[in-house]
Amino acid sequence: MSKQKQGITILGSTGSIGRSTLSVIEQNPDLFRVIGLSCRGSIKDLALQIERFSPDVVATGEGKASELKQLLGKQAERVKILEGRQGYVELAEFPGSQKLVAAMVGAAGIEPVLAGIRTGKTIALANKESLVLAGSLLLKEAKKHNVNILPVDSEHNAVFQSLYGEKKENLEYITLTASGGPFRTWSLSDFSKITLQEALNHPNWNMGKKITIDSATMMNKCLEIIEAKWLFDIEAEQIHVLIHPQSIVHSMVTYRDASTICQMGTPDMRIPIANCLGYPDRIVSGSDFLNLAEVGKLTFEAPDIKKFPTIQMAYDVLKMGGGAPAALNGSNEILVEHFLNQKIKFTEIFEILSSLVQTIKGYHKDRLFSDKPFLFEMLEISDAIRADQWGREFALQSIGKTAVVN
Repeated sequence: MSKQKQGITILGSTGSIGRSTLSVIEQNPDLFRVIGLSCRGSIKDLALQIERFSPDVVATGEGKASELKQLLGKQAERVKILEGRQGYVELAEFPGSQKLVAAMVGAAGIEPVLAGIRTGKTIALANKESLVLAGSLLLKEAKKHNVNILPVDSEHNAVFQSLYGEKKENLEYITLTASGGPFRTWSLSDFSKITLQEALNHPNWNMGKKITIDSATMMNKCLEIIEAKWLFDIEAEQIHVLIHPQSIVHSMVTYRDASTICQMGTPDMRIPIANCLGYPDRIVSGSDFLNLAEVGKLTFEAPDIKKFPTIQMAYDVLKMGGGAPAALNGSNEILVEHFLNQKIKFTEIFEILSSLVQTIKGYHKDRLFSDKPFLFEMLEISDAIRADQWGREFALQSIGKTAVVN
């Protein structure tokens, strides 16, 4: 008797994580069936995925459904097409899938993730921002609905694998590794000259533009520190960062007996994705197997906080708590968007984020947050969204913009 295929829904199927997920699914055709797909604006790519994987339901960005229907022609009659913010939520809730791969970029992913949790789906989480904005609330919901959240990020997945079968009380600390990005060896005095093309040229990973810029500023590691605190229910002081340019050791766990266990693999996101899709079993990822003889040498170094102050920001906002992490995330999203559009310099990202952290510290110190309670205490998802919005507005005001915040 053949095993029933597991239904998979992918939020953000046209992005790098989404495409890698579909690649793993193709490697295991007897195990999975695609139930739902979504994108924001890559309608042509979504149309090709619909033709190839025959999902039951898809969701597009606001106002993009008609374009998709036109591209699909008669095939549009065989798939339910949703759009916009509510469409993503309905997609996450749609029956038939057991796992929801949350690969949407940015804060827009939080509501669909919450919807997936509330319908009992296992969450394969690649959307950092969900836990950064409202980690305590999402984990509370996951516990309430008896839902597993499996980390797709290579670093968190490495920690997840290194914790298999271990008792939490034996954990001393975890170490998240970082490639150091394209500017690891650059002098700080040269940062003002960094171009967009240079920032998008990651030495190891092929990722979407937003996360690639976050890697260049090491903001991705800041977000991962915050995320790790919630995923593994540990204190911020138990989260260390180590630069590892080869991106072979993806993270490490150190136990009370001074043993350190790590997970290694080629820098290919299909490996952690396969771990999440197959969990608790191991499945084929399609990645090359690691050959340490060919790699030859693995090196490690401490992060340079002067060049990359974003790492320290993680510990600062975690210490303040409340909506501070959400505000930092929202501000960063706006700044990355403006840098990608070449409206600000690379160094302005650091400057404005540092200003935001200092501003929030001032509110906490002087208790001048009566009109901003969301920065001090997180009670509802709406508090997280308000804090994120405040961070976006802070960034826009800091760069003298009056554009409407999405």
